[in-house]
Amino acid sequence: MGGISIWQLLIIFAIIVLLFGTKKLRSLGSDLGSAVKGFKSAVTDENKADADFKEPQGVQDQSNQQQTTQSKEKQNAE
Repeated sequence: MGGISIWQLLIIFAIIVLLFGTKKLRSLGSDLGSAVKGFKSAVTDENKADADFKEPQGVQDQSNQQQTTQSKEKQNAE
């Protein structure tokens, strides 16, 4: 009852094409697509950087134990 029908959408689309032209709409679409692609790659790179920065918990525990053992050995050697 209050929705937009397919015919109304087609008329709106035809008016937009007449106003802006197909070349401008094509370039707008490609610019929008490249912006979305750039955003996705930036988010993916950020997630990879975070994953590389953070070590798994078990690895951190092992390195902490090794450091503690080495410091105790140095103290005992002195």
